[in-house]
Amino acid sequence: MADKKEKTLVIVESPAKSKTIKKILGDSFQIEASYGHIRNLPTKDPKTDNLGFDVNNNFEPKFEIIPNKKDVVKKLNDLSKRFDKILIASDPDREGEAIAWHVRQILTVSDEKIKRIEFNEITPKAVKYSVEHPREINMDMVQAQQTRQILDKLVGYKLSPVLWKQMGNYNLSAGRVQSVALRMICEREDEIEAFTPQEYWTIHSILSKEGKTFEAELSKIKGKSVEKNIKNEETAKKIVEELNSSKFTVEKITNKTTKRKPTAPFITSTLQRAASTKLGFGVQKTMQVAQKLYEGIEIDGGAVGLITYMRTDSVRVSDDAMAMAKDYILGNFGEKYYPEKPNSYVKGKQNVQDAHEAIRPSYPDKTPDSIKQYLDNDQYRLYKLIWEKFMSSQMSNAEIANKTIEIEASDYTLKASTSKTMFDGFLKLYNDSEDEQEAEKEAKIPDLEKGDVVDCNKIEPKQHFTQPPPRYNEASLVKALEEHGIGRPSTYATIITVIQTRKYVEKKDKALHPTILGRAVSKQLVEQFSDIMDYKFTAGMEEKLDMIAEKKAIWNIVLKEFYNPFMEEVNAVMKTAQKVKIETKVVCPNCGKPMLVKSGRNGSQFLGCSGYPDCKTIMSLNVLTEQDAEEEQTQTQQEIAEEKCDKCGSDMIFKTGPYGKYLQCTNQECNNRKPYHKSTGVTCPKCGEGEIVFKKSKKGTIFFGCNKYPKCDYVSWYEPVKEKCPTCGGMLVKKISKTSKKLECTNKGCSYTKEMEEEQNV
Repeated sequence: MADKKEKTLVIVESPAKSKTIKKILGDSFQIEASYGHIRNLPTKDPKTDNLGFDVNNNFEPKFEIIPNKKDVVKKLNDLSKRFDKILIASDPDREGEAIAWHVRQILTVSDEKIKRIEFNEITPKAVKYSVEHPREINMDMVQAQQTRQILDKLVGYKLSPVLWKQMGNYNLSAGRVQSVALRMICEREDEIEAFTPQEYWTIHSILSKEGKTFEAELSKIKGKSVEKNIKNEETAKKIVEELNSSKFTVEKITNKTTKRKPTAPFITSTLQRAASTKLGFGVQKTMQVAQKLYEGIEIDGGAVGLITYMRTDSVRVSDDAMAMAKDYILGNFGEKYYPEKPNSYVKGKQNVQDAHEAIRPSYPDKTPDSIKQYLDNDQYRLYKLIWEKFMSSQMSNAEIANKTIEIEASDYTLKASTSKTMFDGFLKLYNDSEDEQEAEKEAKIPDLEKGDVVDCNKIEPKQHFTQPPPRYNEASLVKALEEHGIGRPSTYATIITVIQTRKYVEKKDKALHPTILGRAVSKQLVEQFSDIMDYKFTAGMEEKLDMIAEKKAIWNIVLKEFYNPFMEEVNAVMKTAQKVKIETKVVCPNCGKPMLVKSGRNGSQFLGCSGYPDCKTIMSLNVLTEQDAEEEQTQTQQEIAEEKCDKCGSDMIFKTGPYGKYLQCTNQECNNRKPYHKSTGVTCPKCGEGEIVFKKSKKGTIFFGCNKYPKCDYVSWYEPVKEKCPTCGGMLVKKISKTSKKLECTNKGCSYTKEMEEEQNV
């Protein structure tokens, strides 16, 4: 047996990666995993002030071994003493650099034995090169990661108690980035609710020349664009009438050939967006599948890393990868599909992590179909997406021929456009655009020349309404976060998961809807902590973290500049914090008062009537959210009710919600809502003011009660009638059984009763 001290210990993050690296390095190396982070800031009760760092001592952190990693730490320490050389090969980013530093801190061996290695792809060339070129741990990257960790803990541990105090729910949390992402979703919902659709019309024509028909759309009136400017049907019909009596003459023909360039290979955010749009993958799923492809898939008896590291902001591609792509493109598609010069997408100043590469296949010659048998369906689909995107990024431009025809008819200009792909280039493999059907129109447009007169077969006006901005889905939220510089692509999956886990946001048909709770939390945070919730401020903190990693800023000075004004704001809010009622637009089905979001003893959420304790109605928050109520309300019944608003005196109209009909005030400033109960027309015998109305119990049973509840609590199981008792003048009610149908007096001292007439039997 060879001397163990001749071997090198390589410490990686995951055991899955161990197999792939072991296959590359061979028996002279022993590969062990740290299983991710092994140390962290203390995780004691956040209701205490134990943050895990000393704000009075330059924010010096005090890390502790994660409890379930103690056995891992012992094993790594025992092994490290048996090897002359230790290489820490955690992931090539800030998080990986921090893990490497923590591993170094727990190993009780001399510094001379330990080095850091990194590789962007798990291939023989990359791994062996890193082993031959080890380096020291980059403390600037470590400090940038620790600064982020401290910032996130500060914000979470100091803002969350504000929410607890104001909302009485210890399950609530705030976060430096998650809360800003929530704000983004809530503000979009505000835009949607405030949106007023505007009517507009478009005018379409079917024209022909020598029997060949084609379509054209009205584009100008007297030389001015008509886009969404035809506001009503009357105007549209007038235009149609004038066009029907006009001569249609070809005024201008424009032919233009454009070159469409391929886009850069994927970075983390663009991969997440493309996988969401094209494959229907959630952000979290995309990262999980990509992680497996990076760490290694069993192919022909050995693990092979199929893609480069999937957490990257860089669009750089190595010379080797470009050369492999060139060989493949020339060998499989021909010279015309490869550009004169290799496509490079690196421009200007790059982010601190741009020493790494874009996401690409580690072995471009391993086509998706050639290894399909080794991949599950999700792995195959994502690998195919990455492979095709990368390979297309290295291919020639596509050439598109565009034709635009302008046709004059009196004061009107109609336009017909078409495009045709003359050379597909990179489009042979990958198309970012979803509009690939314009080419089909080419054959339908006849050859025309300026001055040609064309026949008008049909003029058709079409009604449209402007649409509100769409709700974010995971892909569009990632794009928005990236555009604002909020967070980093590697954190987006966690952010989107957290806001859903906290019940601040829920996904419906892929769209992200803020819940009542989420909107209330966001409102409180925005109103009270304007800086923390500001997009530019949050993006500015990300830039400072980059500056720390680039040696352009000092980590504890950045923290100090943040901490002092932040704590002043937190302390000021905590001194004046009052209990907040989270009022919703949902009305109590029993008394008509607004329902509130409330918390149970175990932190569970539910809707409770604001009329408590007089009204004890509760509803499930999961079953009836504010958005559910809004979406389920139909607008089909807008008739004015006889009843006036009891708050402002305006008319009330009927609407329909999840609990049946209700009344809403027509005065938008009032917006009073109350349940609608069908009236019997009988005055309440108890208070003499209200009317007896139909009501429904929680079990769905019909009963009768005063509409002045809770002021008057009169209830009865029997339906009253307008007819008075001829004996005592009391109220008569219907008593219906299997054997009889009769009216009885409700006065205890009166025994009046009579058989019901058929017309009274409703």
